[in-house]
Amino acid sequence: MPTKPTKNNDGNRRRDRGDQTRINERIRAPRVRVVTANGDQLGVMNTRDALEKAKALGLDLVEVSGNADPPVCRVVDYGKYKYQQAKLQKNNKSRTVKLKEIKLRIGTDTNDYNVKMARTESFLDHGHKVRFQLRFRGRENAHQELGYDVFNKVIADMKTMAQVDQAPRLAGNTMHMVLSPLPAQQRVKKFTAHLDKDFDSEDSAFEAEDDEYNGIFSFSGFPPL
Repeated sequence: MPTKPTKNNDGNRRRDRGDQTRINERIRAPRVRVVTANGDQLGVMNTRDALEKAKALGLDLVEVSGNADPPVCRVVDYGKYKYQQAKLQKNNKSRTVKLKEIKLRIGTDTNDYNVKMARTESFLDHGHKVRFQLRFRGRENAHQELGYDVFNKVIADMKTMAQVDQAPRLAGNTMHMVLSPLPAQQRVKKFTAHLDKDFDSEDSAFEAEDDEYNGIFSFSGFPPL
C-alpha cells in the first residue's frame, strides 16, 4: 500500500525513487490551469500563486497533464493522490477495454457537440477507446478539409483526457479517428456539466460493431441526441 511521502528540509514532498511527477517547486511552467481534488476548475494562474494557494490549504500542487497548454495541476494531498491513482490503475487493469463510437457531422451545433464531448470523456474515464466517425453528405464531399477541422478540434478539446491512437483518415465519404485514454492520473474532464443525467458509459448501444479499427470499418447505429 502506498504511503504518504514525507517532507524534506526544503518543504517539498519526498518522492519515491523513479517517481517523475512534478510537484510544488518542481513545476517548471510559469502559468498553470488549476483543478481541485474534486475536479472543480479554479482557472489559469501564475504557478507561484497556485503553489501558495495549495500550501495555504496544507496540500500539494501536482502536475497531472504536462502536455496541455498551460499544464494542468491539481491541488491535492500528494500521498493520498498516489494511493488513489495506484488503486485506479489496479482497477483499470482488470476492466475490459471496449471500443466506443461517436458520430459527428459538419456543422454540429455547440450544444450537441458539448454533449458528445461529455460522453467521450465518460468513455475515456472508464478506460475505453473512442472511435469517431464523420460522414460527408452531398456538397460536403467537396469540402472534406472541414472534416479535419472538426477532428482537430476534438483532439484539442480532449488533450487532457486522451491521446490520438489513430490519426484522422478518409475512407470513401467517411472520416475516422480513434482516441485512447491518458493514464488515470493525467485525466482532467472539462465537459462534465453537459453529460446526460442518466448516461451510462457501459451502455452497449454506444459500442462499435467491430474492434478492428485498423482494417475495414463497419458502422453501428448511434442513438441520436
